[in-house]
Amino acid sequence: MSAEFPPVPEIIAVGRLGVDLYPLQDGVGLAEVTTFGKYLGGSAANVSVAAARYGHRTALMSRVGDDPFGRYLLGELDRLGVQNRFVAVDSEFKTPITFCEIFPPDDFPLYFYREPTAPDMQIRTEDIDPRAVQGTSLLWLTVTGLSEEPSRQTHHDLLQLRGGRAHTVLDLDYRPMFWPDPATARAEIDRVLDAVTVTVGNLEECEVAVGESDPQRAADALLDRGIELAIVKQGPRGVLAKTRTEQIEVVAHPVEVVNGLGAGDAFGGALCHGLLEGWPLERTLRYANAAGGIVAGRRECSTAMPTLDEVAQVVDGGA
Repeated sequence: MSAEFPPVPEIIAVGRLGVDLYPLQDGVGLAEVTTFGKYLGGSAANVSVAAARYGHRTALMSRVGDDPFGRYLLGELDRLGVQNRFVAVDSEFKTPITFCEIFPPDDFPLYFYREPTAPDMQIRTEDIDPRAVQGTSLLWLTVTGLSEEPSRQTHHDLLQLRGGRAHTVLDLDYRPMFWPDPATARAEIDRVLDAVTVTVGNLEECEVAVGESDPQRAADALLDRGIELAIVKQGPRGVLAKTRTEQIEVVAHPVEVVNGLGAGDAFGGALCHGLLEGWPLERTLRYANAAGGIVAGRRECSTAMPTLDEVAQVVDGGA
């Protein structure tokens, strides 16, 4: 009798997973804050939750510590509709915690507690089965995952298993605190660009990746490396997306910002949905922009991710 395997997830996101402790008071520093909300966090985890909100069978590949916060995260992933079977429990390192300060509309300092390292930087290829990596419809990776071993080698192994098939997405989420300098990050990014099909990042992240901060030149530089779809987020100016045959620019969705930290991950979840649904590029970007705007108007990240109906109401209302 042949062994039965669980269905391959439509989407697998790989990377950061931790606890967000966000203040419930705005406009004051952490030294004065007295109350916090506790949420599932981490860029890859947030994207997986966002994609699951659209009804996709989604899984996260990561690690947590063998501690109460780790057990909380495993439970939250399950509650929010994300498979946690590729999330290993690390016996050595503690589950990371991230604090932020909230100074709307555009100042949200982050404080990462990940010393000496975090379990999500210890992910190994054996944490996932090759059948899932090769068979998933969309693999979502992040630049942060390239910043440290053994996660870095694991990403190379996953990309080799993936074989350059669509959709293999690299989030250019450069965060300076995870790297010794931008040049080191650029060298590591350069090693993987040939193996991914989609990139998404803001102007600073594109400059780190390919040395270009002009949106058009950044997109062209990425396409020259073999990327099929280059997405450049331009903040208040909106977003540019470019393929070899198409160029689309979509204006930003106006919103009264409460906390801008989860907007990019909401954009990523909607991007995943549009790619898998085969939507026209312009429609995908409009929904992604709207999703980001919705989350920017809410305090938390993961549990703030909108449903398709919520995003559609914003897009249709703005038409």
